[in-house]
Amino acid sequence: MNSAAVNTFGNVPGYEGIMAGGGGYLPPPFPMVPVAPPQPSLMPDDWSIPILSEDVAREAFKDYASSHCCYSKSPVNDGVITNMEPFNTFRYRLETFTESRQTEPAEKPFEGETADFYTQPAPRPWEVPATAPTLFTKHKEEIRVPYTSSIKECQSCHSVGTMPCDECKGDGYMACMVCDGAGSKNNENCSSCNATGKKSCPACKARGTQDCTTCEGKKQMLAYIKLTVEWTNNVEDYVVQQTSGMKVDLKEVTGKELFKNNQSLLYPLTGFPNPDISEASERLIKDHQSKYAANSRILQQRQTVELIPITKVNYKWKANSHLYFVYGNEQQVNADNYPATCCCVLQ
Repeated sequence: MNSAAVNTFGNVPGYEGIMAGGGGYLPPPFPMVPVAPPQPSLMPDDWSIPILSEDVAREAFKDYASSHCCYSKSPVNDGVITNMEPFNTFRYRLETFTESRQTEPAEKPFEGETADFYTQPAPRPWEVPATAPTLFTKHKEEIRVPYTSSIKECQSCHSVGTMPCDECKGDGYMACMVCDGAGSKNNENCSSCNATGKKSCPACKARGTQDCTTCEGKKQMLAYIKLTVEWTNNVEDYVVQQTSGMKVDLKEVTGKELFKNNQSLLYPLTGFPNPDISEASERLIKDHQSKYAANSRILQQRQTVELIPITKVNYKWKANSHLYFVYGNEQQVNADNYPATCCCVLQ
């Protein structure tokens, strides 16, 4: 995009700050202010998670060992469970679904589009219609801003539509690879090139030219303002510290959902039985509104509280004590010190 076009776009109301290479992210025109809603009930009918049975714990352990080629099945088959202890914990999740808009000068090969520059006032960036995807999903859309399109000559080929072929440098022919361009080999005429020493360039079919890669042979370009609209689901978790000793990131598992609500802008949870959750809710909501409201429009927020099951399983095998953890609704297993491993080499 040449500087003249950028300067022209810079005179369009709402696009005064546009620059070559990108106009930057634009703040929404009307920042939203949260309105305190009635606080929903935070006391579900059942806060408990059924205690894990030994059969379920053993089956989860068996699946875990089977998924590792170097793990012997002996601890699973011969080990005796001596104790099972729950260490269930809470996870708070905040999702902030945002829409951001960025403008930049752009151009594309002209394909008969209407040159509508200044036929009407161009809509400002946040006035351009764009259909949001399903809430809390990611999507990106590029839109040609109405009434900003103009036609210009292609600067790369000077509106010829073609450029000299890169392969043959515009000659249309290339040296024969069989005879190295000599026309003969071993004192005999080269049959590959009929003794000419040249062969037609396959890239341009002996024309010596190729379509201009900038305008794709159209000779003209359409210059316009491009609006990029991006919807993003910004997710942040907080897990209440548990004392089981298991060091595993619980982001990849699910738990029992205790509470969920969403609205345009959230207010923090109050009165949650575990104060860490209330504090996390207040801190994360404040952080998200400060972080995303400046350059994005917050369309919706959602907060969820889950009770993540964690069971510490102690067992004996060959007179020694060992342990493993079963966690999440998926009954994942963590056993960092599995007692029977071997070194195997995949052939």
